[in-house]
This record gives sequence, C-alpha cells and structure tokens, in this order.
Amino acid sequence: MPAREPIDAPPAIRNRLRRLGLERREDLVLHLPLRYEDETRVTPIAEAAVGVALLVEAEVLDLAVGRAPRRQLVVRVGDASGGILALRFISFHGSQQRALEAACAAGSRLRIFGEVRHGFNGLEMVHPRYRIVAADEPLAQSLTPVYPTTAGLGQATLRRLVARALHDADLSELLDPDWCRVQALPSFAAAVSLLHAPPPTVAESTLHDRSHPAWRRIKFDELLAQQLSLRRAYLARRQQVAPVLPATGQLAQQLECSLPFALTAAQRRVAAEIAGDLAQSSPMQRLLQGDVGCGKTIVAALAACQAIEAGYQVALMAPTEILAEQHFLKLRAWLEPLAVEVLWLTGSLSGKLKRQRRQQAATSAQLVVGTHALIQESIDFSRLGLIIVDEQHRFGVRQRLELRRKGGNPHQLMMSATPIPRTLAMSYYADLDVSLIDQMPPGRSPVRTRLFSADRRAQVVAAVRAAVAGGRQAYWVCPLIEESDKVDLQAALDTHAVLSSELVDLRIALVHGRLRSEEKAAVMAAFVAGEVDLLVATTVIEVGVDVANASLMVIEHAERFGLAQLHQLRGRVGRGAHESVCVLLYQPPLSASARARLKIIFEHADGFEIARQDLRLRGPGEFVGSRQSGEPLLRHADLENDADLVELAQSMAARLLHDSPERAGRHLQRWLGDREDLLRA
Repeated sequence: MPAREPIDAPPAIRNRLRRLGLERREDLVLHLPLRYEDETRVTPIAEAAVGVALLVEAEVLDLAVGRAPRRQLVVRVGDASGGILALRFISFHGSQQRALEAACAAGSRLRIFGEVRHGFNGLEMVHPRYRIVAADEPLAQSLTPVYPTTAGLGQATLRRLVARALHDADLSELLDPDWCRVQALPSFAAAVSLLHAPPPTVAESTLHDRSHPAWRRIKFDELLAQQLSLRRAYLARRQQVAPVLPATGQLAQQLECSLPFALTAAQRRVAAEIAGDLAQSSPMQRLLQGDVGCGKTIVAALAACQAIEAGYQVALMAPTEILAEQHFLKLRAWLEPLAVEVLWLTGSLSGKLKRQRRQQAATSAQLVVGTHALIQESIDFSRLGLIIVDEQHRFGVRQRLELRRKGGNPHQLMMSATPIPRTLAMSYYADLDVSLIDQMPPGRSPVRTRLFSADRRAQVVAAVRAAVAGGRQAYWVCPLIEESDKVDLQAALDTHAVLSSELVDLRIALVHGRLRSEEKAAVMAAFVAGEVDLLVATTVIEVGVDVANASLMVIEHAERFGLAQLHQLRGRVGRGAHESVCVLLYQPPLSASARARLKIIFEHADGFEIARQDLRLRGPGEFVGSRQSGEPLLRHADLENDADLVELAQSMAARLLHDSPERAGRHLQRWLGDREDLLRA
C-alpha cells in the first residue's frame, strides 16, 4: 500500500477534512458513521409517530412567511394518506423560499426526512432535510450514514468523498481468510462497505451497540494496528544501543545499609529487574507501577546508584514543583552522604542561579531533579545514562522524547502510582516492560474512609481538633485557590481564613501552586518538621508528600475530584503506625457520576480495583492521560467490552510480525499512516 493516497478534493475541503484527521483515502474509509437514518421506506403522514425520525413523500400545499421579529418559513405538505405536515424553517434563504414556491405551483413532490413532533398547528418537522423528486424516483437501498463532521463540511460532501474512497482505496484482505472465518469475522472490505452503507435488513441495534460482526472486525483491526505498532516499537528499541551500566552494586549497597528501614521482597524483586535491564546494551523502557505508598522512590534511587556508579548522569523529572522538590530532598538526604552530587533544577529559579545549575547539569551533577524545565533546549547533560519520569502519565509523548534526545539514547524508567488495569496495560502499554511493586512496607496503618455531607462540617472541624490534640497532624484539601464566579467551590484561601478563626489554638499553614518555590518549600518543611498542625492545600500535595505523623485527610468538595486524585490524596495519610482517616466532605445533591465515584472510593482501598472501576466510568482516553497526546487513541474498540479482542490482537500481532512483516506494515499504514513514530516515546 502506498504511504499516502491523498484525498482528491479542493484545498478548502481538504483543510476541513484535516481538522477531522482525514488526509488519505484510507482515513476516509475508516471514518465510520456515528449513526444512521432510514431513507429506504416512506411512511404515510397519517401513520407518522411523534418523536421518530422518518421519511415522508408529499406535495407542497402552501407556504407562508411570518413577519419580523419571528420571521419563519412554514411549508404545509400533504400525501395520499390524508395527513398534513408543517415544515418549519426558523432561518432560510430567499432562494430556498423561491424554490419551494415554484414546487408548490408545479405540484412537485418533496421527499422529506426529519423528526416529527407536535407543533402549534398539528404535526411538524423543524428544519428537515428535503429534496424535490420525480414520481418514480427509487428509494435508497441502504441506511443513510451520518458522519462526525466539522464546520463547513456537510454530510452530502462527506458521503460523496467516502463513497469515492471506498471505490478507489486499497481494501485488500491482509489477514488469513480461513482464520477470519473461524473467528466469525468478515473480510475488511465487506466490513467497511457494510458499515458505510448497511442494508435495511441489518438490525440497527447491532450497529448502535457495535456488536455486529462488521464492527467486531473493525475493532479487531484497530487493536491489531495498535499492537503491531507497539510491538514493532519495542523490537526496534531492542536493536538500539544504550549505555551499558554494569550492576556492581557497591553504591546501591551503601545506600541500602544507610536506610532506616528494610526493603520489601517486592522492592528487591523489582530493583533486580531494573538492574538487569540497565546492564544491557539495549535501552530500558520500563514502567514501574505500585500503589500509593509502596516505596517506588527508593527503587528509583537504587537504579540511579547503578547509573552513577557506572559514570553516567541521571535525570529525574516530576510534573509539579512540590513533587519534584520532595524527590530532591529525599534523594539528597539519601545520596549526598554517599558523595553523590544531587542538583535541583526548576523553571522558577532566578536567572543567575538557573544558569549556574544548567552549567552544573552539563558538567559535574550526577543526579539532576526537576520539573519540565529539564527538557528546555538550553539544558544539556554531559553523560545522561538514565531518565526517571515520575507520574509519567502527566507528561506527553513529545516531552519524553525531548528529554531522551538530550542524552542520545539513555535508559528510561517511568513510574506511576496510578495502577493500570490489565486490559489497558495490554493495549496502551504493550511496548513497555512492566514491573509491579505489589507489597506495602510494614508498619503502615489502613486508612478508614468516611463520607460527610457539607452540613456536618462542624463535626469534621472537631475531628481535626481532636487529631491534633492527640499529637497528630492533618491535611485539609480544597480544589481551588480562590473563589471563582463560575464554580461554587470553597477556596483554599477562604478555607484557610475560616479554619484559622475556628481553630485559633492550632498552627495552620497554607500551600498552593501559586506560591513561589521557596515559599512552598518553607511551608512543606515546617509541616514535615511538625511545626504545622494543619496544612490547608490545593492538590499540589496530591503525590510525593510523605509525613508519617499526618493521620487525618479532609477533602473538601470531594465530589469534584476524580477517582485517581481521591486515591492519591488519601495515600498522604496512613504512612505511619497511627490509625488514619480520610474524610470526604461533599456538597449535596450529588450527580449520578459523583455518587458513583464516592461509592467506589468509600468501598475500595486497592488501587487496581479503583483503577478498573475508573476505566469503566471514564474510558481509556482520559484514564491513560497524556501518554496519548501523541498516540492515536482507540476510536472504535472499547477495552471494557472488547477484552477478548485485545488478547486476540496481541497474539495475531506477534504472528503477523514473524510470518509476514510486509502485511504487518501494510496494516499499520492503513490504520496509522505517518503517526506511528509517536509511539516510540
């Protein structure tokens, strides 16, 4: 298949098609309808059901134009059943009025499609689609597709272009026909032809819920393209050359001996998997998963020790300054006593200090910790051997590519405290090796979750006072920094003021994203040192904050948070031996989706189960976040309902790449075109 078969259309139309991601004939073939309209049969007006979109054929009886300010065109039509239907056009052109007047004078017939409803003068359609037809003009032989579109691109134009693409594009079968028959999958050509023009005998429900065999074939092919691309990216990386970082283990051993805690068996297993990767000449691309508080940071530190001991630099990138700074403080405390130079680099540093740190990053620094500032063009590394990306789903494909390009071809370790459900990992992360820390460190207390309506806020305030009286500390999290006219939420600034007046004997501090870096650092340091009893915060403390003495988390307007955020925030407590509580303070009435989220977080503590439920509620597009800012999302397959197809596609991808790499390439070209390179991040 040629790499590109451009769409034959005027430049203005091609520009509009490009907004929909349609640039090749193959893109049009795979631009499948949202729904269908049945223009294969005419319904007599006298039998028309209200609330149903249908086709009628009738003569124009008369028309009238109302006066301003409600200038409307009303056309009355009738048919042999004796029924009368009004066609109402709230906006219209003079040419449209003249054409309908001519049709009325000539006794012409209109074929009209629209939804029937009750109007002021009986049955009516508002802005129906219509055209003048001859008495013997045949009806459509298939359902009429309605496509996703954009401004200035009408359905008629799209239908014409798709029909031409179906005729001209290469629809040849790329899979074994016998295998397809065993799997009850139609050929590719038959599937797309049916979906673009289904015969009226097809049960519309199977088209709507995408259970028809033609839909199954399309979903399988899409998943197969994803699996082929990810697998090919994985195999291509195995051919690349990365720094070999031998695992002598001396520095890592010194670090482990200095720790005030023992590593869990799961941490040791995962650390060994990473150490084995780093000692290879092909670049590591590993995702380190683990629930909140399982101890991913120390595993990353051990990996950093291996790279540093081999004479290479390590860069650790985190999505927020607070998280990056927490990593910096922790890693500096662990590694500086071992004579490792740990550097802090973020965008908020002053110009002179930033220039100095950039110079250190390019020369002496062994471990550089920072935010997205690490990918700025003016920052270069002398010998970058390992990249560690925390909360990797918050970074886009291109951002990670930029960081990798700074070091030639370094190893890459991505960490996530948002557990990935199995079907999602199989589809979106099939190009990665995955390590899982499935064991929590000893001494952690389980966190009880409690739901409180906002009218019980006084009880929550009393609970904060009691926790502090018992020698513990607490968080109070708000979703906004200050009041918004658009959203009625309690702001962190206002909450801090109110709580300070209600709890005058407590030491209360405030931290949010708009504070300067040094201000945030000072507040967090005071909280860690026990000099602050209650920390009022926005979600900047969602990840990375580790204060064992904090035993109470209050989340204001919990109904506004996503499941992953709620689980992350809850993970800020329960880090010591004390009994810990997370209070979800919500504002009734709750929407159905908010009620579902709060029920899930109340009933489940396991991050993987919460992630599975989250996937069910939100779908993969939102769940996997910005890994996908470059990766083509699944448009047709549904990971919750099509898990069997994911497994089938995974096995077929391996088979096709081994037995017929040429057909695998043609399949990828059909589905992804030039977008496959974005999967290589």
